[in-house]
Amino acid sequence: MEVVGYIESVDLPQLELFGLDAKIDTGADSCSIHCDDMVIEGNTVTFLLHDEVHDAYHGKKITLPIAKKSKVKSSNGKSQERIFIEVPIKLGCKTYTAEISLSNRENMKYPMLIGRRFMSHRYLVDVSHKYITKKEK
Repeated sequence: MEVVGYIESVDLPQLELFGLDAKIDTGADSCSIHCDDMVIEGNTVTFLLHDEVHDAYHGKKITLPIAKKSKVKSSNGKSQERIFIEVPIKLGCKTYTAEISLSNRENMKYPMLIGRRFMSHRYLVDVSHKYITKKEK
């Protein structure tokens, strides 16, 4: 298993996002990413990847199939239905496909959370370090 820190840089090539800061959150079940202006049309979702704070964001609109809709309990304890997309995430040396919920994370320090379902049986988290995979490249 690959060891990662509690903060890592990830690539989401299908979203044209590279070097995106992500918090590894073993308390979260699923992955989540910040987006704006979500529009659902049939079985697809269009969203804007815009964030003035995070350099990896490029301001492009992306349209993808909806993988699923599911209730997610956020860190404040409130549940909300979220749209999930399915895209590859490159973390460290490996790339795996993951379901990622689309949400507004503008008030959060990191634009992406990597949850335990993605991490399980693939990675170990060293909570005393960050950006371990960047150092190993």
